[in-house]
Amino acid sequence: MTNFSWKVKKTNKNNKARTGKISTPHGDIETPAFIFCATKAALKSFTTHEAKKNNTQIILSNTYHLMLQPGSELVARHGGLHKFTGWNGPMLTDSGGFQIFSLGHGSVADEIKGRKTNSKHKKTLINLNEEGALFKSYIDGSTHMLSPEKSIEVQRNLGADFILVFDECTPYNVDKRYTSDSMLRSHRWSLRSINAFNSKLNYNPKNGSAGRQEIYGIIQGGIYRDLREESIEFNTKKINTFGIAIGGSLGSNKDEMKDIVHFTSSKLDNTRPVHLLGIGDPRDIWDFVADGIDTFDCVSPTRIARHGSALIKGKEGKINLKNVKYKNNLNPIDNECNCYTCKNFTLAYLYHLFSAQELLGLQLLTNHNIYFMNNLMKEVRSSIDNNDFDNAKKKWLNS
Repeated sequence: MTNFSWKVKKTNKNNKARTGKISTPHGDIETPAFIFCATKAALKSFTTHEAKKNNTQIILSNTYHLMLQPGSELVARHGGLHKFTGWNGPMLTDSGGFQIFSLGHGSVADEIKGRKTNSKHKKTLINLNEEGALFKSYIDGSTHMLSPEKSIEVQRNLGADFILVFDECTPYNVDKRYTSDSMLRSHRWSLRSINAFNSKLNYNPKNGSAGRQEIYGIIQGGIYRDLREESIEFNTKKINTFGIAIGGSLGSNKDEMKDIVHFTSSKLDNTRPVHLLGIGDPRDIWDFVADGIDTFDCVSPTRIARHGSALIKGKEGKINLKNVKYKNNLNPIDNECNCYTCKNFTLAYLYHLFSAQELLGLQLLTNHNIYFMNNLMKEVRSSIDNNDFDNAKKKWLNS
């Protein structure tokens, strides 16, 4: 069985963009790569078989949701998420920390964008302390404690190739003192996560239900550079993980987000793959690849498909197929796209499907957006390998 490994294949001469390969027991990942979110062990309206046909390399699922339903023990009895979902490829699970953030502070979108919390949002977090997060299930109201040890136990049961340390993702609109306290607690949780990961509690050390696993640390610190530096120091010098993820609040707007990611990634080297949590706008990916980011994840490509939006090249980035201007348009979404949707269906037909509330519309747009993201990453990798990154980025954005 293939062991885990990471190697850089080609670096760009003008920035930190690089191609690489992450090897896992379930296959290789050519980087930069995009990770699609099968949050509840499903790519909504889309099978893992179709995802593979559209050149998907890796998917992720959510610890918090799956511990509540159907329960990680059931997944383990299947031999892990790979067999549970029918996915023959690398997988990642998050730690549940992001859910602490959303449970405790209201709307995720509001907090990420720095807006005031929606007071009507039902908060289910009961208490957050050194032990972990005590919360009520959104499914049946039952009470649960999610701690570093519990998070690792659940992730072992789920059996993904890559798992994450348990952390708290702080919102934008908290002060520096809270951000610092939260970051330091997340560091202590990281140490507990790694200790649990290396223990023989449920499986042999570093093994999950589907075999060997590796773990990622997470850099926190919010929008504060000195805190980011402290968290970088912790993740690079005080713990030893396979990879490093950049997490936490990245600011109230895109400029602030890009500044924080650029600053953080500039302090990291090539020794470990770098993952950027929760970011997936195709226009941003070009910028963040240039900062040395190797993998991305976001619900956006599949979520916007379910709401009628198709990803396209150019500065606009997407079109809304519910717009009446597409009612009689006999062109595909993109004449140059080789996805099944663009090869076989018109904008008029897609408009009709959404107007008629036919489920096929969700599937066809999901198909296009998944193919689009994978093709984007292929173009990014090719541009780095061919020393043409800057020109390729300019051409893509001006299409």
